[in-house]
Amino acid sequence: MIDCAAFIGPYPFRHLPHPDPDVLVRVLAREGLSGAWVGYLPSAWHRDPAPGNAALFAALAPHRGVLEPAPVVRPDWPQWERTLHALAEQGAACIRVYPMQWGLAPTDAKLRALALACAEVGLPLVLTVRFEDLRQRHVLDVAGDLTAAHVRALARAGDVRLVVTGAGRELLEEVHWGLTPDEQRRVHWDFAWVWGPPEDHLAHLFRTVGAERFVYGTHWPLRLTQNSRASLDLLPPDLHARGITDARSLAPIRKTPT
Repeated sequence: MIDCAAFIGPYPFRHLPHPDPDVLVRVLAREGLSGAWVGYLPSAWHRDPAPGNAALFAALAPHRGVLEPAPVVRPDWPQWERTLHALAEQGAACIRVYPMQWGLAPTDAKLRALALACAEVGLPLVLTVRFEDLRQRHVLDVAGDLTAAHVRALARAGDVRLVVTGAGRELLEEVHWGLTPDEQRRVHWDFAWVWGPPEDHLAHLFRTVGAERFVYGTHWPLRLTQNSRASLDLLPPDLHARGITDARSLAPIRKTPT
């Protein structure tokens, strides 16, 4: 199993201890995870994603095979199509996009075009609902949570594979039950922000939505990696045997560039 929601790099709004790739490798080994899709945290707030993507690939180079890059493509930035194809050739595991931080509406044609382009090159599109709870955010962190309308619009765009990270039960159900069965199968969710006991939201979702709709994500270093493991360990016994999806099955196998 891999972690589909890990980051390296500094966070603009508070200090993060050890947001470094070599530390992440040790954290994954401790948690029994075989790898991670890794984003560069500052890129969510950059106008031009190119320097952040370059820093991400350079930082992960010594750890490729365990840490796979999840770079950013901004569809409102010039020549983004060329950027997407270059990142695919470099061996990106997926593409990250941050509509709320960039002011892109659910109906934005550029966002839909990016989703379809990702489908053409065979890369999942990763969405982040939140980095921190609204109650914890810095006064300068003005972007709201990703909306259900954004996820539904992208799921309906075409044969697009979406991985939505950081959603709670309410958003997840609002999206899932508003999609057709075919659209539902193209959307996967991590459960790092889904409550376990005593609310048992995760158990409820495993029973109703299906465990196969979920992938493993930790949101390290913003959150403790043990949270996700504890959520699985605290599931009722009848759910322990129902496996979640390994995110690697959502992306084509690529050779590490030489």
